[in-house]
Amino acid sequence: MIAILDEEKIHQLWFYQYSHESYRRVFRPTPYSQNCKRTLDHYNIIIKLNSISIALLFLVLFNGCTIQRTNFEKTVLKTSDFNKLSEEFLQNIKNGKDTKAIQDRIANTTLTELTNSLITDTHKLAFWINIYNAYVLVILSENPGLYDNKKAFFKKEQIPIAGRLLSFEKIEHGIIRKSQWSLGQGRIRKWFPDKLERQLRIRERDYRIHFALNCGAKDCPPVTIYDPEELDGQLNQGTRLYLKQNSDYYPEKNEIAVTAIFNWFRGDFSGKKGIKEILKKFEIIPTTKDIDISYRNYDWTLDLDNWINL
Repeated sequence: MIAILDEEKIHQLWFYQYSHESYRRVFRPTPYSQNCKRTLDHYNIIIKLNSISIALLFLVLFNGCTIQRTNFEKTVLKTSDFNKLSEEFLQNIKNGKDTKAIQDRIANTTLTELTNSLITDTHKLAFWINIYNAYVLVILSENPGLYDNKKAFFKKEQIPIAGRLLSFEKIEHGIIRKSQWSLGQGRIRKWFPDKLERQLRIRERDYRIHFALNCGAKDCPPVTIYDPEELDGQLNQGTRLYLKQNSDYYPEKNEIAVTAIFNWFRGDFSGKKGIKEILKKFEIIPTTKDIDISYRNYDWTLDLDNWINL
């Protein structure tokens, strides 16, 4: 075929692969090219086969979309299950029931299942706050002597989750506060957080978590059971109640004494200016103008019966 076609016709034949309509316009078989018709028939067959291939490709893609939709629906169900587990964990502790089966379920799940389940920050925060508070109660109830060395207690990898042992520090500063250095007052992030932390952590920090995490001390925020569907309202209510109970406002002096939590994590609250705005937002002070802030002493007395309903 190539031997009996000139260079221009060869170029036109290759062009036909991309547009058979263009081929029909530009290619005119000459009398001496007796095989041209046969070649054209071959190309028509190829185009028909390509059309069938394209149809099959669309069918495969369509089926792929269906599979993805099914997986998404399963993911939503898993999300609900893990949040419910964390809620049942705390509820059983409060009611004095055994929690071993729930602990085992959380400990033996896979990291993939956990990350695929806790999709949004709302689900992550509700789950991790519940887990943090639950294990503070479980571990210190079994061995209150661990609280004598608080630094070691919070740093120790002792919480079994998804085949790993996590520390309270990892959950609070790495996951819930998005890779903050524990001693950085909310102003310094970790330089090299590990892969696990990056997979599990939230996307956006929320200062209200400081009034939801219970560290086991008398001045810690009380424990409640957080539901992702109600989380925003629960965090607002918990923050307002904690600040009212742990703030002393002296209007005649334009002074307010607040919880030391504001001092420890001042960067999470955007400094003193942010602290004043938060206090005004939750109606602890009437104005932010010319208000002096001081910090109250923190009572670290162990208290494992500090519950509230929100």
